[in-house]
Amino acid sequence: MGPVAKIVRAFFIALLVLLTVIYILFGYADKPIAELKEKYATPPSAFILVDGMDVHYRDEGNKADSLPLVLIHGTGASLHTFDAWVTALKKEKRVIRLDIPAFGLTGPFPDRQYSIEHYVVFMNQFLVGMGIKKCIMGGNSLGGQIAWNYTVQFPEMVQKLILIDAAGYPLQSESVPIGFTIARTPVLNKLMPFITPRFMVKMSVKNVYADHSKVNKALVNRYFDLTLRKGNRQALIDRLNLATDSNAVAFIKNIQQPTLILWGEQDLLIPVAYATRFHNDLPNDTLVVLKNVGHVPMEESPMESLAPLLAFLKK
Repeated sequence: MGPVAKIVRAFFIALLVLLTVIYILFGYADKPIAELKEKYATPPSAFILVDGMDVHYRDEGNKADSLPLVLIHGTGASLHTFDAWVTALKKEKRVIRLDIPAFGLTGPFPDRQYSIEHYVVFMNQFLVGMGIKKCIMGGNSLGGQIAWNYTVQFPEMVQKLILIDAAGYPLQSESVPIGFTIARTPVLNKLMPFITPRFMVKMSVKNVYADHSKVNKALVNRYFDLTLRKGNRQALIDRLNLATDSNAVAFIKNIQQPTLILWGEQDLLIPVAYATRFHNDLPNDTLVVLKNVGHVPMEESPMESLAPLLAFLKK
């Protein structure tokens, strides 16, 4: 064996040893769905079959409310991100929230297609399945992008719209969660379905919070556990590697529904300048910017972000 071949062989042996050590330290198998349901699908959680998926949802509050509030979470999150809001809202409103495909207990789309158009069709199937004729729809980040696209496609279904640090415009972030970066990085993203350090999830959550002291153990455990739901890690990679299609933003100006734009001033993922873009394009909106708050206001500062929502709902 020549010297070059020996060097190459030694390199690959070292690489194999390194990967083995990393897997031993940070490798995690998928968590059993039954175990996750026992922890995260406690009452009033329920499941409904939509497009071949058992979709995890919660339907709470005033069942006589003919105009329910439907809440959609963002990338990497789950319906639990709205827990504090729902505790207050369900006293008077009917509130429906769900784990959208790729995240939470619902898991991946069977066809692994994560376009916004597919999410819009899914949301319509879900609402029809729930017997919803009209609603107030709100969403955070990816959930906001789904919500405004749904409103464009099914305007008769939406009475009011709530955009919480919503995605949709061509984006230039000031900072991106490390988990998102790895999911978009060739080679590294091949390892992500098997090697997912808990500290990576913790760093990713901290990235979307302005006040890192609020990122506690229970919060990180929830994000980490649901990341390990079978199929979710690959689904995150599939979703984040889609080519960006921004053609739909031309239709934002056509949205006539009263819209609340709610934004964290310290959002580094979708900076507050994008709130201004929505404000300029939407013909019938209210813009509220929350100081010292990041990308997930309803989770990081629930009471502060709830006040403008309640005022908007009463209009």
